[in-house]
Amino acid sequence: MGSITVAKAIKFFLAKTFILSLKQPRQMRLLIILLITCIPVSKIFGQQYFFYLHGKIIEDQGANAVDSVNGYGAYEYGNILNAFRKAGFIVLSEVRQKNTNAVDYADKIVNEIDSLIKKGVKPNDITVAGASKGAVITMLISSYLKNKDVNFVFIAGCNNDILQGLPQIQFCGNILSIYEKSDDIGHSCVEFKNKTGSTISHYKEIELNTGLKHGFLYKPMTEWVEPSIKWANKNYE
Repeated sequence: MGSITVAKAIKFFLAKTFILSLKQPRQMRLLIILLITCIPVSKIFGQQYFFYLHGKIIEDQGANAVDSVNGYGAYEYGNILNAFRKAGFIVLSEVRQKNTNAVDYADKIVNEIDSLIKKGVKPNDITVAGASKGAVITMLISSYLKNKDVNFVFIAGCNNDILQGLPQIQFCGNILSIYEKSDDIGHSCVEFKNKTGSTISHYKEIELNTGLKHGFLYKPMTEWVEPSIKWANKNYE
């Protein structure tokens, strides 16, 4: 899903460039039109793409999912996407089918990223962020893509069961790990990092202390959204 603001900017730029070309000599007009049609828009504007992969409850209940068992409340999926759109990213996300196979879905996103790169998008202008099950899929994407320049954000996805159950996970790229101290599901990703070779270009881990357990990822909280935005903007400090 592309940003409406970005789409309007592209249309305005192309229209203005074409009008200006009419005032130029014929050969210059042809050159300008050729450049407009041949240069990928991504190279003109440097758009940044942000993939967001939601938690499992969205698979189970849909976009308006509500946790009434643990007291986490509504999963604010739409608000989370809007938070990243407002930051200027082209946000790519969808509601996965129930019981989606993590490995198969990771392969799907890898193909989409490869397609963007082939179209001229710089790898470090692509960020994949995942929460809970979405984080596990994001870790697999990092492992399968094997591109050290793509940005990844793992939100509450690391634990010992995943470490033992998915040995193929080998981090690759610019890795930001975010987890909540009170969460009994998602923990530190240090053990995953330690078993990975030299394929991590940048690594940072943030421990939050909101007291919200796993429910912290249900809302676009500043505590995890802002670090994710900075990471996507190549601020790796």
